[in-house]
Amino acid sequence: MYDIAIIGGGPAGVSAAINAKILNKSYIWLSSRPTSKKVERAELIKNYPGLPNVTGEQLAWALMHHTESMGIGLTEEVVTGVYETGGKFTLLVGDKDYDAKTVILCLGVEAAKPVEGEEEFLGRGISYCATCDGMLYKGKRIAVVCTDKRFEHEIEYLCSIAGTCYVFPLYRGYEIRAENAKTVLKSPQKYEGDARLKRVIYKGGSLDVDGVFILKSAISPATLVHGLHVADGHIAVDRGCATNIAGIFAAGDCTGRPYQYVKAVGEGNVAVHSAVEYMANAE
Repeated sequence: MYDIAIIGGGPAGVSAAINAKILNKSYIWLSSRPTSKKVERAELIKNYPGLPNVTGEQLAWALMHHTESMGIGLTEEVVTGVYETGGKFTLLVGDKDYDAKTVILCLGVEAAKPVEGEEEFLGRGISYCATCDGMLYKGKRIAVVCTDKRFEHEIEYLCSIAGTCYVFPLYRGYEIRAENAKTVLKSPQKYEGDARLKRVIYKGGSLDVDGVFILKSAISPATLVHGLHVADGHIAVDRGCATNIAGIFAAGDCTGRPYQYVKAVGEGNVAVHSAVEYMANAE
């Protein structure tokens, strides 16, 4: 079991990982990608102390170089759920899980809001994890909504299990050629059902399905952690970056404005120190 689990690869996650290492705590650092796409695409950053007029690409390289120079490794996987179990937290990652005494959420801000019905039918026909739940739909009709080409191997896996696989590729360069894959070049607008999900609604039509797999790199905080207090789309935290759930902390853009790299780095530092203090008081 780790002392700290850090979720997110942006500046807040980098800062949290660096400080966890410095404070000699055991940790696991997880992210769907090795660096923040938001940082990489920034044209020019003028307010990062010590790095005047740095480009986003340069800052992303500097952050990665810093962690690599300290021997800090990133586990490049998507966390699909965080659950409190017997005084610890269990993180679901594909067909694996990791246990930690504390969790730091550095999730950034999700650009797209969940589709209507997405959160309602989670666990009742909607899943974020192909390897976790794929076999439940062997030979059945499923829909796969994918936002990134990096997850095409999961689409292929689901196609190998399902009877019919309706694929909604929400990105360019889709290349799946499975015989049972039927491409729908629309975006889902609503998920409907009763006790369980029954259909996907999109502009101009609908599909009756047994299940839907949503493959994306970011999951909304309230969906990721049941019972987490989220206000106006942001995780509510106190000055110590503590959430309403004891042992879970949050840092960076996910805690609210201003969306600044310097703010994210500072909160990543604060969150680790708060997690260490929490563990010391719990002993």
